[in-house]
Amino acid sequence: MRVSAKSDYALRALIEMADRPDGRAVSAEELGRLQEIPHGFLQAILADLRRAGIVISQRGQSGGWRMARSPGDVSVADVIRAVDGPLVSVYGLRPEAVSYNDSAEILQHVWIAARRSLREVFEQVSLQQLANGTLPDAVVALTTDEDAWQPH
Repeated sequence: MRVSAKSDYALRALIEMADRPDGRAVSAEELGRLQEIPHGFLQAILADLRRAGIVISQRGQSGGWRMARSPGDVSVADVIRAVDGPLVSVYGLRPEAVSYNDSAEILQHVWIAARRSLREVFEQVSLQQLANGTLPDAVVALTTDEDAWQPH
């Protein structure tokens, strides 16, 4: 899987929001400055997150962006889906919608398995956990294998 800049930037901006005391709003300018995200790109990301019901915008003196839901109720998977669509797609289709001839149909099972594996990690990790600098034990366990850190 390739994590897009859009997903990475969205998660970084949301970690900043989740870490705000009392859910205070933060401006897009400040989010961009804190996480080194280009302003125009961030505005488009925030619009996607608003459409998904993850953030809301607030006008006025203390305006800006804030979480629409509790950070504990928003998973990494929710964010990726909001800005990039399905976790796994095969030339724009969901894995279950892809059809192959008999000799290649086993590939569909690989794509389905990959999606399941991504869900097992991305749906377990919440924005609150990221803001707190913690991860579920099952996710931490996946990072303790030295081979996990090696490029292949």
